[in-house]
Amino acid sequence: MARTKQPSPAHKPPASTLILLVRHGLTPTTGKLLPGRAPGLHLSDEGRAQAQRVGERIAQLDKVDAIYASPLERARETAAPIAAGRKLRVQIEKGLLECDFGDWTGAELKKLMKLPEWNTVQRAPSTFTFPGGESFTAMQNRMVGALDRLRAAHPGQVVVCVSHADPIKAAVAHALGTHIDLFQRIVISTCSVTAIAYGMGAPAVLTVNSTGGSLAELRPS
Repeated sequence: MARTKQPSPAHKPPASTLILLVRHGLTPTTGKLLPGRAPGLHLSDEGRAQAQRVGERIAQLDKVDAIYASPLERARETAAPIAAGRKLRVQIEKGLLECDFGDWTGAELKKLMKLPEWNTVQRAPSTFTFPGGESFTAMQNRMVGALDRLRAAHPGQVVVCVSHADPIKAAVAHALGTHIDLFQRIVISTCSVTAIAYGMGAPAVLTVNSTGGSLAELRPS
């Protein structure tokens, strides 16, 4: 007697990966210089206090499965209290690095703003490559590629990524389907939290530039 084939259970799509993008805390040169990838820049006293506060906010989440940081000191120092609050180890991800500003590294912002190229940086960044450095498009591709790797490594988990303003802005623009030429309209403050859920479909941007309050409701409905 032939056995009746039982219907297979409905395929359940994998749970989305929640990535929390945290900008590093305040440094002595924030808003004054373009530090880029120059080594040796550490958090200021206020920056360390910011890092402690954002660590306390993230510690209130039900779970955090992994913490990654840009290799630069200011990012690693911001990640440290977040990791301590969850008893996790900070892992270094080079894809989270600041944009390579090339010859502009270390320059005063007030002087850069007087250059004719500054208007291109603000209004048509897709066409600009920093002299001796990286283009905004390459930076976005690098950042998005890093997030793709991390979400593939942590399906259905919560991952914290400590990075820098421009790479986070570029990741938000990509998730929203917004052209990189408009990414300068996005504001990412020091030690702010931006949350993006990556599932089977398009990314879901849950919050951008959150600097206070509870993060408990960040799971997408």
